Amino acid sequence: MSERAGTTERADGRLPGWFEPLLTRVRDARAVDFTRIPTPDEGGRPAAVLILLAEGEQGPDVLIMQRAATLRTHAGQPAFPGGAVEPQDADLTETALREANEEVGLDRSSVTVLAQLPTLWIPVTDFLVTPVLAWWHAPHPVGAHDPREVAHVARLPLAELADPAHRLRVRHSSGWIGPAFHSRGMLVWGFTAGVLSTLLELGGWARPWNTDRIEALPTPPATLSGTSDVPSVG
Repeated sequence: MSERAGTTERADGRLPGWFEPLLTRVRDARAVDFTRIPTPDEGGRPAAVLILLAEGEQGPDVLIMQRAATLRTHAGQPAFPGGAVEPQDADLTETALREANEEVGLDRSSVTVLAQLPTLWIPVTDFLVTPVLAWWHAPHPVGAHDPREVAHVARLPLAELADPAHRLRVRHSSGWIGPAFHSRGMLVWGFTAGVLSTLLELGGWARPWNTDRIEALPTPPATLSGTSDVPSVG
């Protein structure tokens, strides 16, 4: 398995300028840029998540959903739309788009898929998660399609995520420590925060922040299955 991997819509159909240098760097990125855990060549259950970037009122933003508090796993945890590959999925891109449609009502015709990020292995759950990077060229209203699974959906400005005042690290009772963000009333942590942290660096949006700011996860925190690289996949 390879480790490489204004307005709401531009009138000329081209990507907005802020996509560079992210798009160029993502195409050359490897799994090691996102995690210290090596991706195995065989085994694992494939899954995909959708990283959907759009042009918002405050510049580029990313679509994040908050899972329902009643779920058995990842309860209340913010995440990218996504889940495990199903037999009917033609490929990982199809998985990410299907899950986004089912979870938040995303119209796939409003999305331009740009690249697949390196596949990341989650050893505790044995998921092989491939983030799919996409441009939301025609944003439309989305929301919790199934309230039993999704509690809230928000578009988080990248500038807000990069603001040092909104960045921190969180400590789980197991001793695990990883990056996190406070944004729009949500605490984004775990797999999602780890990927976002790397994307801010690759896109040139990251700003110096106090990595010594460490807070305990709220009790009870969303389920953690061992490491910072646990994705919210179904």
